[in-house]
Amino acid sequence: MPNLTKVGIAIIESNTIMLCRKRAEKHLILPGGKPEAGEDALTCLRRELKEELGEVKLDEIQFVGTYMDVLAGDASKTVEVHLFMGRLTGQPRASSEIEELIYFGRDDDWSQLAPSLKNRILPDLIQRKILSW
Repeated sequence: MPNLTKVGIAIIESNTIMLCRKRAEKHLILPGGKPEAGEDALTCLRRELKEELGEVKLDEIQFVGTYMDVLAGDASKTVEVHLFMGRLTGQPRASSEIEELIYFGRDDDWSQLAPSLKNRILPDLIQRKILSW
């Protein structure tokens, strides 16, 4: 059983994936976050994206899968990520607790990635040819 459940979004453009870094954190993570009490995954995702990326609209949403790994920054805990894909309308910008938004590509530094991205999510997206790396 995971210690933490998160909902994340894979925004893929030009064979890169949008990732973010929270203030005072070293790992890159997916945009998204933790559901509040009684909140379903898509409601959580829309709320978190508005907080983290500003006034953007999420379209063409598809469920990708559920991934479990150690929590970034605390290997004694596990995180379960419910991953969706979609398209953004509007110009995303780092807001709230987000310090940086980047589009991560095949040749970027994988050591910056949260364990769930490095060990589970990106390898699965590559195997399924969602990313052509």
